[in-house]
Amino acid sequence: MSTTTPTTNNIKWHNTTVSQDDRWKIGGHRGAVIWLTGLSGSGKSSVANAVESILSHKYKIRTYLLDGDNIRHGLCQDLGFSENDRTENVRRVGQVSKLMADSGVVTLAALVSPYRSDRDNVRKSVEGEHKHENNDVTSSGDNNNNNNNNNNSIPFIEIYVNASLQTCEGRDPKGLYKLAREGKIKNFTGIDDPYEEPTSPELILDSNTKSIEELAEETCSYILDKIKL
Repeated sequence: MSTTTPTTNNIKWHNTTVSQDDRWKIGGHRGAVIWLTGLSGSGKSSVANAVESILSHKYKIRTYLLDGDNIRHGLCQDLGFSENDRTENVRRVGQVSKLMADSGVVTLAALVSPYRSDRDNVRKSVEGEHKHENNDVTSSGDNNNNNNNNNNSIPFIEIYVNASLQTCEGRDPKGLYKLAREGKIKNFTGIDDPYEEPTSPELILDSNTKSIEELAEETCSYILDKIKL
């Protein structure tokens, strides 16, 4: 598991007796970070929830879902929605996801995570020295990034849950777009804050036209191939 440079010279990385390989063999599959990004209302949480249910119940895969709203009740409860706070929110969830994947858990993170650089930093942290190759993306979004199967690298799978602003605003399950349009919510992504689409995600899910069930099955098919030992 790769490490970042600490802010002090007084701490050192402590290698443990039980290795990542040991943990993954015990579970029978690789850990992974599945990062679902998209506008509010695009279906990220719904897809992630359905994917976790299929992987856990049907395939007996060890999973955990880090939902963007849920993590703000604890891990990130001190953060708001400024650009700096969003960056720190993504960094924290990224580090937790990395630890969980190292332990052998397929970790799904469903966050708006609007800034491309923040998502790229999570990828770099998770993959460590393994570079993300910017290959051509297929019609489903698969860029055939083979580094996910390299030795002990943790697979990082970025999934763009693609729904237009019009679609998301039409759904508006929490009434947030209405409040943002009325000026009652500030820094709302898609209205007065930008959303930067991924340039080379592993998967692009068409949430404008497909059902949650269809998107979940599509996602599981991709994940299952990437977590094989």
